[in-house]
Amino acid sequence: MRCLLIFLVVLVGISCSTPLPNKFSDTGLIKIHDLKDRRVTDSLLIFLRMKSPIYRREAALSFGSVQDSMASSALGTALLEDIDTEVRRNAAFALGQTGGFQAVNALLPALQDSSRRVLREVLEALGKAVDKSDVDGLLVYQTTDTLLQEGLAWGFYQLTLRKKADSSVTRKMSSFLLPSHSYQTRLAAAHYFARSLPVHGTGYEENLLQGALNDKRPEVRMAALNGCSSLASKRVLPVVRQVLAEEKDYRVRVNAVRILQNFSIAETSMILIQALSDPVEMVTVAASEVVRNKADGSNSIGILENLSQLKSDRAKANLYAALLKSAVLPATLEEMLATYSTGSVYYKAALLSAMGETKGAYDGKIFKFLCGELLNKTNEKVILTSAAGAVVSLNHHETSGISRNEFLQCYQQAIANGDEAVIGIVASALTDPSLGYKDEIKDLQFLYNAKSKMKLPRDIESLQPLEIAIAYLEGKPKPATLENEFNHPIDWQLVKSIPTTQEVEITTNRGRIRLCLFVEEAPGSVANFVDLVNKKYFDGKFFHRVVPNFVIQTGCNRGDGYGSEDYSIRSEFSMRRYETGSVGMASAGKDTEGTQWFITHSPTPHLDGKYTIFAETIAGMEVVDQIEVGDMILEAKLV
Repeated sequence: MRCLLIFLVVLVGISCSTPLPNKFSDTGLIKIHDLKDRRVTDSLLIFLRMKSPIYRREAALSFGSVQDSMASSALGTALLEDIDTEVRRNAAFALGQTGGFQAVNALLPALQDSSRRVLREVLEALGKAVDKSDVDGLLVYQTTDTLLQEGLAWGFYQLTLRKKADSSVTRKMSSFLLPSHSYQTRLAAAHYFARSLPVHGTGYEENLLQGALNDKRPEVRMAALNGCSSLASKRVLPVVRQVLAEEKDYRVRVNAVRILQNFSIAETSMILIQALSDPVEMVTVAASEVVRNKADGSNSIGILENLSQLKSDRAKANLYAALLKSAVLPATLEEMLATYSTGSVYYKAALLSAMGETKGAYDGKIFKFLCGELLNKTNEKVILTSAAGAVVSLNHHETSGISRNEFLQCYQQAIANGDEAVIGIVASALTDPSLGYKDEIKDLQFLYNAKSKMKLPRDIESLQPLEIAIAYLEGKPKPATLENEFNHPIDWQLVKSIPTTQEVEITTNRGRIRLCLFVEEAPGSVANFVDLVNKKYFDGKFFHRVVPNFVIQTGCNRGDGYGSEDYSIRSEFSMRRYETGSVGMASAGKDTEGTQWFITHSPTPHLDGKYTIFAETIAGMEVVDQIEVGDMILEAKLV
């Protein structure tokens, strides 16, 4: 972590907050990053042949964001022939990001590279690019070198993300869980099992369970627990009980609770009741989500008793949803509606979502309430989108008192009201074959009217499902994925004014969080962020999304996750990994970033190379761990 490495020069009084000029006083580096931002491959390739190794390094790394297969041949030449180790390493990363057979053909010969750093990157890059027919080349690669083992382990992890791993890879990764291996190797192996669904033989179970219980790093323990999800209950449930009773790191307890999703309520009721009383809200929320998902009326597991004891609004709403799924009682509905009228906007949103789970004789009453909230133009945006999602959820259930035509009328009026996010949510429902709207809708003018009012890049997240709906209802092929055109050049004057050690202080209602920005790695993202901070854009914004032991997310101008401005910025990928406290740009796909950003609770390697990392948390992680949906940024300022 660059910002923390400043400690090495503490003897001369320099700290992370001491202004140090960044590298963009060099006009050549500005040119390279500007070409990357504009995705101009031909001109960027010229810099791969420059005399300066610094320019060659930056150009090679830039193609990890551009991801143009037309550059693979030149990157392959750089990987095999450049005398500079970092150029070759960056070229390997870029080839892995780009993928395709040309990338594989360039990477395979590089397994003979003399540099361990290059080889480590080549191994992971191959995991991103090879087809199943080439997996054997990785399996037979032998090394006792720690750095290369890490590269191989992360390469195998990349394979399972792409569903290219097989039982031979699983066997190898099981051995990498052993405590004799390095932290990075064990972490990659644990996340391999967390992300894949291999058939675990008895030989794999023991290593996973031992990793979940005894690894010295909580990051490995939590990932190994995720990997235990498909193991037999007789082995896993005692481990979950032990973790909930003894584990001090709440993130590990969250992952232990999530395992219960794979077992019946009857098997897990007592464990869930214990988890619902956990002192950390994140664990309580995770437990309530399991109860909600597994509720089937067979066992109430003390839901009613726990409702009155819960402090978390989200957890309460999830238990209400479980009741509505299980055995709807008139008193439950009346209690929810009474609570709804006095709750905060995010509690109302959670209750609306819960109402979408309704089954039985009262679904007609709930439908009228949900549709009423959806069509009330005076409601806040988060209420509208939550109501839309709840109506769609209700539509997927077998309803006794609501006709398809009633749902369709509600959908048509909602689309006519013109809220972009609602349009996207409803459009997705109209394309679901199981709901049967293709034969019901004869006139698509209401969809064309909605489309005429939407534009890129602001509405890309809603415009895409709307175009898919129109094509589906007209019997046409699915349209191509929308892409934002270049529309927001980097402000290089602002970039040059940002020190390499620039910090930002985020004051929330829970406390302060301090970030250190990576202007040299992600100049466009950092400049955009600094500009928004200077404009006080984030002040008063809510944390609209919180996933326990994953992320907290904010920066939405609507407060529901669907908001954006009339511009987008480019993705900027690097070899930096998502660790605890990494700060990334949220997106709806490559090159769609804007104002929303997130902070991770723990390592999240499936985001590496897919979401821009532009900062890290250097103070206040205890605040990050307390943030819940509906918490607010009071002030964001440069330090």
